[in-house]
Amino acid sequence: MGMGIDKRKKMARRAAEEIRDGMIVNLGIGIPSLVPDFLPESISVMFHAENGITGMGPSPVKGQEDPHLCNAGGFPVTSVKGASYCDSTIAFGMIRRGRVDLTILGSLQVSGKGDLANWIVPGRKVPGMGGAMELAQKAKRVIVVMNQTDKNGMPKILEHCTLPLTSPSCASLVITEMAVFEIKGTGMVLKELFAPYSIEEVKSKTGCRLQVAEDLRIIV
Repeated sequence: MGMGIDKRKKMARRAAEEIRDGMIVNLGIGIPSLVPDFLPESISVMFHAENGITGMGPSPVKGQEDPHLCNAGGFPVTSVKGASYCDSTIAFGMIRRGRVDLTILGSLQVSGKGDLANWIVPGRKVPGMGGAMELAQKAKRVIVVMNQTDKNGMPKILEHCTLPLTSPSCASLVITEMAVFEIKGTGMVLKELFAPYSIEEVKSKTGCRLQVAEDLRIIV
């Protein structure tokens, strides 16, 4: 397994720690879609997708995929006992009514106060914003899972986002391959470090002011 795969799974496993029993959770495409693979069996949760599934399970075993069952990104999924199906308008209605407890999304940029920019890079064609606008504004809690820097090595966590915002001040937690950041009224707090990274390394790849938690956790 390559380092890139390890990194993605490490981030998804940490995001799974935020899920509580009985929640309805919406997962964005990319790294967030790996989260169900890291939930303990003792937790009962309904994973919701904009394409109309409430009750997604872990990724299917290779060769046992159901061609009619996929997540919002089009990748095959399984379903859990009690799963239900609806059309996209109902799925979006659930989001807009505030029925989603938690959403885990990827992003292009996040600001130190929790502004989210994850729907477009001006000048580039995109397939659409999906449910990003609704989820960012209406989910009870928003967690972002993304790389610390972009392909050019520039920080994706900034004092102010330079890309068009999806929603202001909506994210409460950011998980990267280097660290976990909590967004509070006083600003962004470096809460946890993934080994072997140091506080100095994280600060050098972050574009906003950081407070360091007194009880900093190291994740091995």
